[in-house]
Amino acid sequence: MNSDDTFDSAYVVRWLLETDSLDGFLQALADAALELTGAEGAGVTIEREQRPLTVVSAGPAARKLDEKQYGLDDGPCLQSLRSGEEVTVDDMIGETRWGDYPAYAAACGIRSSLSLPIAARTDTAGALNLYAAPPRAFTGGDLTVLRSLASQATGAIALAQRMSDTQDFAEQLQTAMQSRSVIDQALGVIMSQRRCTADEAFGILRSASQHRNVKLRDLCAELITSLTGRPPTAPPELRPRP
Repeated sequence: MNSDDTFDSAYVVRWLLETDSLDGFLQALADAALELTGAEGAGVTIEREQRPLTVVSAGPAARKLDEKQYGLDDGPCLQSLRSGEEVTVDDMIGETRWGDYPAYAAACGIRSSLSLPIAARTDTAGALNLYAAPPRAFTGGDLTVLRSLASQATGAIALAQRMSDTQDFAEQLQTAMQSRSVIDQALGVIMSQRRCTADEAFGILRSASQHRNVKLRDLCAELITSLTGRPPTAPPELRPRP
């Protein structure tokens, strides 16, 4: 890691390449934030299906303090996630925001915290949350490095999200191709048996599907299997170009 006030982007790229999931990447992020600051806890909150979740944490303090905020539906990490802005607490003692959360944090031995937005206003919006025992723990060089880390993590998460979306699309397309292939095979059977057009064969299959309350693809698969003694063949899998 750099000794200056920025975080080396090579580390972020390496984490992204070495982990096989978004959660694994975020765990590396939390571990690095904890190492950089010597805080008592670091965690990453991500909003999924409109619910905040601590997807990863490092150190003993982060998860319970995050969960307290989720229970209140308020707190510095949620404010950062929802607003896309940095939220700093210099000293929980005397803090008047967020109801009884500051008193709870102080009782847990945490006097200061820092929440940095990650991938704000995207499908994977979140916050990097750090908790420290002394007041005013996040200042100077540490703060600058953490901002740099959160900024670079935002770009990496956006890339990971696009990769995930591409994979999901490919899987959906593969499923659609398999369904179409099975239906086409069944249409050929009906057209041969009834000596009818493709539209007429499709109408016959659709009526049978509705009458039996069975999905059209499943009905077609049953038909092919009953005639051949084997399940219908699937199209070749989609593979990326080399």
